[in-house]
Amino acid sequence: MSDPWRDIAGDPATGLLLIGDHASNHVPEDLVLGIPAELLEQHVAIDIGVAPLAEAICAKLGCPAILGAVSRLVADFNREETAPGLVPISSDGHPIPGNIAREPAERIDRFWRPYHDHIAARIAAARPRLLISLHSFTPRLSLAPEQHRPWQIGILYNIDARAARIALPLLKAAGVVAGDNQPYSGQVLNATMNRHGEANGIPYLGIEVRQDLIGDAAGVERWAQVLAPLIRQVAAELG
Repeated sequence: MSDPWRDIAGDPATGLLLIGDHASNHVPEDLVLGIPAELLEQHVAIDIGVAPLAEAICAKLGCPAILGAVSRLVADFNREETAPGLVPISSDGHPIPGNIAREPAERIDRFWRPYHDHIAARIAAARPRLLISLHSFTPRLSLAPEQHRPWQIGILYNIDARAARIALPLLKAAGVVAGDNQPYSGQVLNATMNRHGEANGIPYLGIEVRQDLIGDAAGVERWAQVLAPLIRQVAAELG
């Protein structure tokens, strides 16, 4: 069995560790989700653009990353272990028939727990000064097409807002349309950073990029040029 994560090499001495929970649309061959193949290319299956953006940011900062290596439709790593949506039976109006009769414990043991154990081990081995949580969001949900999401970047956090409070003014000063806990609240969707950041007292920067901005190589490079120095400055100001 292959690991449910993919490591990007980098220097732990940077004090940075980037985490991308939804960076893959891979479904292991022995799992049948019962969905059209084209659905795996949409936001319900993967955070579009996150994997190449993570690679570009890590290349500029020299820092390591841990990326989820299975689709969020297999196991949603950014959910608490007891959350019903960890093995989703539907997503944005699309039913996932192959998940309806599945026992969540099987996916937790095979994918979710090893992924989070790997993150925990990396943090224990070289405690970072700053965690970066990287996601992307769709401009419009299928279930609510009238709700346009204009933000280019969303900064998410729960209780620990140290990094967010530094990042938001910097983004706005750079002319970025940035949302404070938008398009959804980090008080609701923050499981990975709650577990590895807040629980350990490690500051974290939760970054959501609108997926249409990073859907090609030019967009990825543009936003890597924006976000890499932002991350560096946030880490420096945190001390």
